[in-house]
Amino acid sequence: MKKIIFAVIGLLLSASSFAQTDISGTITDSSGAPIPGANILIAGSTSGTTSDFDGNFTFSTDLTGAQVLRISYIGFTSVDKPLTLDGTSQTVNVVLQEGGQLLDEVVLTASSTFRSQKQAPLSISSVKMKEITKLSANSQADILRSVPGITAEGGGGETASNIFVRGLPSGGQYVFNPLQYDGMPLISSFGLNSSAHDVYARPDIGFKGVEFVRGGAAVLYGAGSVAGIINYTSKTGDTNPGNIINIEVANQGRIKTDFYSGGQLGGEDSNTYYAFTGFVRHDRGPIDVGLPTKGVQFRGNIKKKFDNGSFTLSGQFIDDKAQFYLPIPLSGGSRERINGNDGNPVEQLLTGALANTSFNTPGGTYNSPIADGVATTGGYLMGDFNYRFEDDLKLTSKIKYANYKHNFALYVGGNGANGNPITLDNYVESIAPGNLGYTAAYQSGSGSQINGNDLVIDNLHVDRLRPMTDYSGEINLTKSIETANGGNHNITVGSYIARTEAEDVNYQYRVLTEFNNNPQLVNLNYTDASGNNVVYSQGGLYNRIGQTANNYLSQNRVALYVTDEMILDRWRFDVGFRWEHTDGINSRGGIMSETVYTTSDITTELSDVQTADGTFLRTEVNASAWALSLAGLYELTETTNLYANFSKGYFFPQLRGFAPVAGISESPYDAENIIQFEAGAKFGNQKFSGSVAGYYVGLKDRISIRQAIVAGQLIDETRAEQNTRTLGIEATWDYNLAQYLNLRGNATYQNHEITKNTDFDLVNGTSTEANVGNELARQPNLLGGLGLYYDNAAFDANFGFNYTGAKFTDDTNNIELDAITIGRLGAGYTFSKEDNNQSVRLGVSVFNLFDSDGITEGNPRAGSAGQTEFEFFVGRPILPRRLFLTATFNF
Repeated sequence: MKKIIFAVIGLLLSASSFAQTDISGTITDSSGAPIPGANILIAGSTSGTTSDFDGNFTFSTDLTGAQVLRISYIGFTSVDKPLTLDGTSQTVNVVLQEGGQLLDEVVLTASSTFRSQKQAPLSISSVKMKEITKLSANSQADILRSVPGITAEGGGGETASNIFVRGLPSGGQYVFNPLQYDGMPLISSFGLNSSAHDVYARPDIGFKGVEFVRGGAAVLYGAGSVAGIINYTSKTGDTNPGNIINIEVANQGRIKTDFYSGGQLGGEDSNTYYAFTGFVRHDRGPIDVGLPTKGVQFRGNIKKKFDNGSFTLSGQFIDDKAQFYLPIPLSGGSRERINGNDGNPVEQLLTGALANTSFNTPGGTYNSPIADGVATTGGYLMGDFNYRFEDDLKLTSKIKYANYKHNFALYVGGNGANGNPITLDNYVESIAPGNLGYTAAYQSGSGSQINGNDLVIDNLHVDRLRPMTDYSGEINLTKSIETANGGNHNITVGSYIARTEAEDVNYQYRVLTEFNNNPQLVNLNYTDASGNNVVYSQGGLYNRIGQTANNYLSQNRVALYVTDEMILDRWRFDVGFRWEHTDGINSRGGIMSETVYTTSDITTELSDVQTADGTFLRTEVNASAWALSLAGLYELTETTNLYANFSKGYFFPQLRGFAPVAGISESPYDAENIIQFEAGAKFGNQKFSGSVAGYYVGLKDRISIRQAIVAGQLIDETRAEQNTRTLGIEATWDYNLAQYLNLRGNATYQNHEITKNTDFDLVNGTSTEANVGNELARQPNLLGGLGLYYDNAAFDANFGFNYTGAKFTDDTNNIELDAITIGRLGAGYTFSKEDNNQSVRLGVSVFNLFDSDGITEGNPRAGSAGQTEFEFFVGRPILPRRLFLTATFNF
């Protein structure tokens, strides 16, 4: 075996030495202004670079003979320059003309070589940070809503967006499409707790942009993904300094300052560069609940270039708190917001009156972090090493360490015994039939009485305390082999390893409030039918529940993969195979209840509080799986490419879904299997670029955990095993209507159904077959977007909308949510100095232009009882209209 390994290594390292050629030059536009970030590469190879802030570039290559140097940048027509490489230094200055198409842009995600979207035999979309900044996009849902095939639910606020991929169940958050920074996932093992990837990091202006790769080919490299990868690529410094400051203000007291600085460290001959970026912000919105959204994030990198490669050390620090909004009671039938006691429509029931809530437990005093919302503190450190042994042999390696302290405060409005607004008189009669009278007052310092005809509502608060530590690394070796007929193979052999450790500790308590925006807490006493005084709620709390979960989980992953990206005349083929093994431990702690408060007239719900009892049940799981991807592209004409891809992939279920069982140390644990097929065409010329494709997605052995509120507590109620299938068609287009004016859009239609479904009741231990033939929950049949974009370098404007079609609240298909249209409007003017590349852009943008009150989801915590729609309906409205003003300084 050792001889075989050494022989393979020797084969990969054996390469002929050629004379090295230095290539340099400058990239400018038709007005002579430099173009930073342009992609320069030798076609069919991995040799290339990007231009710096002054449009300059330089790199070295060992290739010889006749070659083609390809220069491309988004918004400009790509240019091919024939070269003859013989070891003599060459200078290539290129002027790019406006009007290039999006498909010309070079991407790297889910590939080992530089290539344009048009040349890749899979579906790729990208968004530049410049466009994200213009839109004042504050969440992943804002950014990704315009990407074809994605359902992005952002009603919760700036974090924990639900991002669903075409053809697959709505597992919540980022189940099938990990969020990556610079090619490494923010979390290596998803599902140890239910926190979304985007709670660990925020978008900032220190990125070049984001790429989204969808389809089965995404499974091969790095951490892998069965259906898609969202990858942000950071800016790195260049030979000339550049600085950006972006100031953003909005209604509800928002102020946010982003910054970026990059350049050279040391003297003129230094090969060390830096980039530093981040933001500081404060906000009362987008809905004012009396609790602030505030925080900072800093990211940076130092890059050392040397003759045959580079080493980049990058890191992040975040200390950020963002409020999070959950579904609320709405009017049944119309699903409109209900007026509160003050006569205003109720937007949210989250309340600042709960700040600093605390109570005693058998384990000590518990202080709720509810005021922090989704709070994250910590960061990561990552090293990225690239080394080129020869021009046709390169090594890439990444290693990353991340550690975060993360709290997720969920205020589940309207989920008590009386989860819908009810008059105080009726509420007391409901909880204490035959009572002899009551007194109720607001918890606020005034102590004012609440009227018996006023509406009240009881709510559940869940604090999820979830620290996480993650270790991950990837290494691969790529060998380029030129065939006798002029073709080229880029063979990559690589490995990915990771270990993730996480805690899943929950505390819960129940609250009685008035029915209003930012509602006041209600203290309630009553005299029962026997004449006894009963204290029902203290400090607004009517049930101190206490600790409900004390879980510790860890998971290891190791993967090996081999791929071959082939260029054969007019054909391009991608072939890849991946094998992966995972093992993990789920340690679930026991919970007990003790009497903590001994006042004679309080209820049992106030006197008895839960805590961890120190016992644990442990389950070990392990599984292995393999994936295969085949893809091909044919250059039919200069403007049209045909492509198809097929993959057999896998997904390891969430470890927290495999609850330990007493007496059993190892639980059955198998990978979910996914088959995907796509075929279509890509088009691109001076006036039009776009694509059209049909696709199939088949999912087998899907396992998901459904949470529900049972007996007043949020628990894991159902474990579902499911098979699904989807047929769909997708189209994208970018049409140049006139100089500087483009019409862009996309549309996805999908026909999906559940082909098998077994629900296991985790509370009662029963199982049922249900919902076969129904559509997938929360997945629409139709998605799309359309927009007009104008940009003449001085004035820019955009107007567009994103459309999410009707969808069902859950797999029972009993309740359908109406389609949602979210409009966006933006404009700006750039004042620039041609002699020193300084500029100032003043801009305005509006989110949800028409102030739509559409509903992104129903009540996913309704449980097996299902959601009903009579007098009231529980749903999560999209966020209201918001106006942003920005000033962006480049200097």
